[in-house]
Amino acid sequence: MPEERTAFEAAALGRAWRRVAHEIFESTVEGKALMLVGIQRGGVQLARLMGDSLASLYGHEVMVGSVEPGLHRDDLSQRGMSELRATELPADLSDQVVVLVDDVLCSGRTVRAAMDALLEFGRPYCIRLAVLIDRGHRELPIRPDFVGKNLPSKLEECVEVRCDDAGSLHAVILPPS
Repeated sequence: MPEERTAFEAAALGRAWRRVAHEIFESTVEGKALMLVGIQRGGVQLARLMGDSLASLYGHEVMVGSVEPGLHRDDLSQRGMSELRATELPADLSDQVVVLVDDVLCSGRTVRAAMDALLEFGRPYCIRLAVLIDRGHRELPIRPDFVGKNLPSKLEECVEVRCDDAGSLHAVILPPS
């Protein structure tokens, strides 16, 4: 039986995510408030980590929230319904620069569902996408604005982002199939 493979370790992931924070900082629209919104499950902890990095760059706290895309998925007949978690937004979305944050981008279906869920709460100035890992394999015309690492992989492979107990990035793993 094949063993799990480590694609990236903590140091490389930390550098990549800090670089993404600098890219977001440099591209923020002047005069517009920034809100990070983690896509439920994998993106929430990453949004918090990004919020901490951006707070040190801006010199003030950055709003961080979460969105649950589960009810907006178009592939429920193939994958079934997973446990739903709350959408928590720290402020009104109007005129915000919203950066959706996720751990792994593959087909684009989760991001599309997250955007649909988010738009039920208001109309932001713009929505951008930051992902730690981009696998490719798009089924929808969705492209990230900010990418930590590209990881070419087979479609049938699973890619896991693992964090330690404190929520810091630990590794990106390809478990055995």
